[in-house]
Amino acid sequence: MLKGIPKIISPELIKILMEMGHGDEIVIGDGNFPSASIGQRVVRLDGHGGPEILEAVLKLFPLDPYVEKPVMLMDTTETDKDLKPEIWGKYKDIVDSLTDKDLEFEHIERFKFYQRAEKAYAVIASGEMALYANIILKKGVITD
Repeated sequence: MLKGIPKIISPELIKILMEMGHGDEIVIGDGNFPSASIGQRVVRLDGHGGPEILEAVLKLFPLDPYVEKPVMLMDTTETDKDLKPEIWGKYKDIVDSLTDKDLEFEHIERFKFYQRAEKAYAVIASGEMALYANIILKKGVITD
C-alpha cells in the first residue's frame, strides 16, 4: 500500500499508468466490453463501476491538454439513438471536478470505438453494468 493512491488502483494498474506516455490512451470498459479480445494489456477491476474507476484514475492521470477532446465515449447505436445514458453525466461531473476545465467529450461510433480501443495502451475491465459506459482517456504531460 502507498499513501495517496486510491485503494481501487491495483499494483498492476499503477504500473500501467506510470508506463504510459503523453498521447497514450487507456480504456475503461463496461462489464459487456470485449476487453480480453481487444486489449493489448487488460487490468481486471471486476466489482467496481466506471465512475469510481474514472475518479481514481483521474486523480493520478493528467488529460492531454494539446487535443480538443481527450475524453471519448462509445456513442449509442442507431437502435438506441434516443437513449441518453445517465452515466455520461456522471462521467462529465467527475472529469469537470478533477480537471479545471469544462471539457467536451468526443462520441465515437461503436465499431470505430472498438478499433480505437485496440490501439489503446491498456483496457481496464470493470464490472459496470450501465449501457454505453465505455470511455477512453488520452494521457497528457506531467509538468510539476
